[in-house]
Amino acid sequence: RIAKGEVLKVMRTIDDRIVHALNTTVPTASFSGKVDATQTCKELYESLMEAHLSRDKAIKSCITETSAVVGQLREERAKDGDNLSVIKQLRKEQTKLKLMQSELNVEEVVNDRSLKVFNERCRIHYTSPKIK
Repeated sequence: RIAKGEVLKVMRTIDDRIVHALNTTVPTASFSGKVDATQTCKELYESLMEAHLSRDKAIKSCITETSAVVGQLREERAKDGDNLSVIKQLRKEQTKLKLMQSELNVEEVVNDRSLKVFNERCRIHYTSPKIK
C-alpha cells in the first residue's frame, strides 16, 4: 500500500530530475562529438519507461487490493447496517481508493511532462519506439 504518497514520490525521482539528467548527459550540438548521445538518450528513455511501468503497476495493485477491501466492507455493511465501525472503515477505504485512482491521473501528467522534455532534447539523437 502507498504510505502517504512517499513511495510514489521516491518512484517519481527520475521524472523530477529529467531536466537535470538531460542537461548533464546529452550534449548540445556544439559538444556532440564528446558523448554518445544516442546511447545516452536510449538508456534514459528505457529508465523512464521502466519507472513509468513500475509506478503504474504499483498504483493499480493498490487499487485492486483496496477495491477488494471496499467490496468486503460493503458486504459487511449490507449484513449489519448499524455497525458504525464497519461504516467508518468503509468510508476510510473508499477515500483511500479515490486517492489512488487520482494518482493514475497524476501519473499521466508526470509521464507526459517527462516525455515532452525527453523528446525536446533527444529527438535528434534517438527515436523512441512508438508508445502504446
